[in-house]
Order: sequence, then structure tokens, then C-alpha cells
Amino acid sequence: MALFGSYKAPPPDDALDPRAGPDALLRGLDKVAPDYLEKADRGEIVYPAGKREPGTVEVGAREIWRDTRLEALRYLTMIPGRDASLLTAPTRQAEMIESFLRLKPHDQTVIDFTGQAGDDVAIAIIAGLNWLNHCAGIAKVDRAKVTGILRNFRKVVVVAQRWWATDGAEARCAAMLAARRQLPPLMLYLVWLEHTRLAKEVAAAAAFPNEATRATDAWLRFEAALDPEDLS
Repeated sequence: MALFGSYKAPPPDDALDPRAGPDALLRGLDKVAPDYLEKADRGEIVYPAGKREPGTVEVGAREIWRDTRLEALRYLTMIPGRDASLLTAPTRQAEMIESFLRLKPHDQTVIDFTGQAGDDVAIAIIAGLNWLNHCAGIAKVDRAKVTGILRNFRKVVVVAQRWWATDGAEARCAAMLAARRQLPPLMLYLVWLEHTRLAKEVAAAAAFPNEATRATDAWLRFEAALDPEDLS
């Protein structure tokens, strides 16, 4: 995988596709996340997805992985008056990264927004990572695989900060978006990729809970996948 992520094959037409562009991805999240939460409120799905057990609705590894990621990403869709360009515009990444690195980490998933654009996005990102940590506990993920979630993501953001500080970064970003093979380190993509990685750990523990379930072709296919849509 490239430093900030790549994809092997196009996902289905109805899937969220980061290569469609960051703005399109964020619009897709704004549409899909509320629909998912409404299904959960109506009791149509087991929520959080990490609680799903064999024999229940949508218990496959793909669905648990996809839905756990969406549960964490939903915080980005909840920001009042969200300044979307902080997540998607190359010219705003230095500002967004500074806001994120300045904000003191917390351990909350129930959050209060401040009205400060950069701080609110950072609060939502941290809440999503905390949600994934919560889901890892529900699914009984090996803690060694999810220890230091906030610290590790901060390291990723620092690398991105250096990337944006180099000459020609915006031109490289445009070229990467046009090629649709690698994801540039826009904050939205950094969050997407980290949530994808952590949600996979939750899906692994929930859908393949023991050695017998991991001695299968399904497990090998799951291990090789970079995204839940690789399993469709």
C-alpha cells in the first residue's frame, strides 16, 4: 500500500468511493450515515456492528467492516455548519492539521462542538477514533492491535503536515486525484484510511472469532482485502 493509501479495484457503483474525489466522498457520507443511523434506531440492524454474531442480519465480515467504519465516520456528518473545505481542500490542509495537532485529545464519543470550525472537525475526528476503540472492546479485539489509537493517528497527521509543507504539494495532490490510484493526504482521506484499518480489526474479531474460522478461504480473502468492497 502507498503511504497514504491505494485501491486495487473499483468498488460497486453504490459504494462510497474515495477516488470519486474528496467532495463527492463527503457528500456520500452525508447521505449514507443518517440513513444507517435511522435503520439502527428502527431496530433493523444490530448496532454497533461489532456486536453482531453469526446468524444475525448482515453479520458477514464485509458488512461489519463497512458499517463499523461508517459508525465512526458519522461524526464528520454531525458538525453544525461544517466547513467542509477543511477536510477536502488542499489550500486548507495546513490550517486543519494545525487545528488537529493543537487540540487536546479526549476520550469521549458523546461530544459538544465549540463553533470553532477547525476545532469542531478535530473534535469529530477524535470522537470517531474513540468510537473505534469502543467497538474494539465490544468485539474483543486483541488490545495490542489497537493500543494508542489517538497517538498513532497523530503520527500520521504529522507525516501529512510535512508532505504539505514541501514545494509542489498542491500540484502533486491534483495529479494523484486525477490518476485515481493513490489518495493524497487530505484530512478526509487520512481519517477514511485510518477508520478503514481499525474497522477491519473489529470485523476480524467479530466475524472470525477463533482459529477454526480463520482456517478458511474466507479468512485469507479477508486478510488480503484493503477495503470492505474488495469482499463484494
